[in-house]
Amino acid sequence: MERGEVLGEEHAQKDHEPKKTLNVQRSTFNVQRSTFNVQRSTFNAQRSTFNAQRSIGNRKWALGNGAGSWREGGEAHRRESNVSLLPLAFTTYPMPGVQAIDQTFIEYLGVIIIAAALFALGARRLRLPTIVAYLVAGLSVGPGLGLVEITPVLGIISEVGIVLLLFLVGLELSFGKIRGMGKEVLVAGIAQVTLTLGSGFLASWGLGFDIKESLILGITVTFSSTVVAVKLLEEKGEFNSLHGRLTIGVLLIQDLVVIVLLTLLSGFQSGEGLALSGVLMSLVKSLGGMAVLCGVVLVAARYLLPVPFAWAASSSATLFIWSLCWCFFVVTGAHWMHLSAESGAFLAGLGLAQLPYNHDLRRRVHPLMNFFIAVFFVSLGIQMEPGSMVTHWKAALALAAFVLVGKFLIVMGTLAFLGFGERTAHFSAVTLSQISEFSFILVAVLLRSGWADAAMAGTVGLVGLITIAVSACMILSNETIYQWMRRLGMLRLFGAKPEEAATLGGHLPRGHIIIVGMNTLGRLLAKRLHERGERVLAIDTDPMKLEGLPCETLLGNAEYLSVLDEANLPEAKLLVSALRIEPTNDLLAYRAHAAGVQCSVHVIDLSVIDNLLEMDVSYLMIPKVDGIKLQTKDLRQRGLLPS
Repeated sequence: MERGEVLGEEHAQKDHEPKKTLNVQRSTFNVQRSTFNVQRSTFNAQRSTFNAQRSIGNRKWALGNGAGSWREGGEAHRRESNVSLLPLAFTTYPMPGVQAIDQTFIEYLGVIIIAAALFALGARRLRLPTIVAYLVAGLSVGPGLGLVEITPVLGIISEVGIVLLLFLVGLELSFGKIRGMGKEVLVAGIAQVTLTLGSGFLASWGLGFDIKESLILGITVTFSSTVVAVKLLEEKGEFNSLHGRLTIGVLLIQDLVVIVLLTLLSGFQSGEGLALSGVLMSLVKSLGGMAVLCGVVLVAARYLLPVPFAWAASSSATLFIWSLCWCFFVVTGAHWMHLSAESGAFLAGLGLAQLPYNHDLRRRVHPLMNFFIAVFFVSLGIQMEPGSMVTHWKAALALAAFVLVGKFLIVMGTLAFLGFGERTAHFSAVTLSQISEFSFILVAVLLRSGWADAAMAGTVGLVGLITIAVSACMILSNETIYQWMRRLGMLRLFGAKPEEAATLGGHLPRGHIIIVGMNTLGRLLAKRLHERGERVLAIDTDPMKLEGLPCETLLGNAEYLSVLDEANLPEAKLLVSALRIEPTNDLLAYRAHAAGVQCSVHVIDLSVIDNLLEMDVSYLMIPKVDGIKLQTKDLRQRGLLPS
């Protein structure tokens, strides 16, 4: 019995142990669930607080109507509340709002780029400048279809385009080029600016504009388009002709005047009336700041920039990034000195223009500038008011006629007075008969400062559309126009002497040999051919590899067509590529074949020989084959191989 009782108790204990364990586990689970519920309640409370704060931030941003006011609203709310700063970081920049702004900006930018591309394609088919296409594109997607509105971010991108354009203008102004312009070009540029400004002011005043508007219009019709002139001169192969160099010299004088005007405008913060003493003080500060910044930049270009840029020049990508870094560094300095960003960009380019890499930098920055400039001109077209353009169409037509005819007469008479021939004077006058992209930039600056309104911008825009389009057709047909005016005896009225067809400047090489790639093979070829009396032009992207060569050198990437144009490839007798880069060799062989120039290429990969032979390459430098031939010849001379 006792034994049975003991067994029963043991069995009862065994049955009770699983139940006890289960109860313990159940209690533990209940505790954990209670803890989870507390944590979830805390999370819900925090989320409610976050949503409330985000709603406050969104309302403050909506009332501020802009990204800057949004930030200010968040900061004000931060000062007024005692909540933790971490949630307020999200309150100031709520993610849904940011995503909406980014999405809108991307859509607007996409529409602008697509419109610019389509209209540029149409302009190319019609042989019109792309500036006209961009302005018409802006009028179409903005006031026309209402697809795009100008936002602060788009305004910043447009400003970057202006900065890069002025940076490129500064890169053109090396001291050697300034000294080489001559006093005739200096006198012609100053006379053209002065006479056109005065005549434009009087013409605008006669059309019924007030003094301030007449002054603005007189300034905008004074300048000519560097982009249009350079592009069409290069397209016609007249960039290095006498009238081409004269036109570029006058445009450089105009660019300097534009920088002075931008410096003066930076002294005015608004269009409100200012006391005379305040105006004079702001002008003195602006001009003084410009002089100080110019001095600092030139000293840096002389003593500080050569060493780091010489080190960076071994890598084209590094050189490009460093140049942009220097550009925006100087622009920041200009901002600190209360100068315009355009003035700082011009001085940054002026500093780098004194280095031997300025031409290569200009070629690399130019495509980037084209993108931002396209956005700028499309944005400018979006801001134009077609209503004001229609309202002032008579005045715009009259001013366009003044630019096309009056500016032609001023430039033609000035150059004839200075002793230039009738052909040179005529071609230069036709090339300068339009308003400039800087005219639009000045109007944009005046719009920001309150000195001009949308009606004024519309009038200038219509004048620009007419003069740029018509002058482009005139430049492309200037030979026909010249012969027609000469037969009618109209050119004799200016007293210019008759002149034969203009010739290219003597500084361009002719009948020369172009060698690309200054590795060991390239340098050896350059020295040997130079010793034989050949005119050799060596090209490489690394300035260190061009040092010590007895021949002419050109710094740049031969993949760029502009580099081969500067090397005057069509007039060369031979193009030699010593590079070990097969795609570049194929490209050079193709361009030599297109220009009708014989070509010799360094071949490493034997599989590309057939491709090169299809492009009529005259000679293939194959180290493997040539080495075997030399070894065979040497072994035969030693008697080790049968002859």
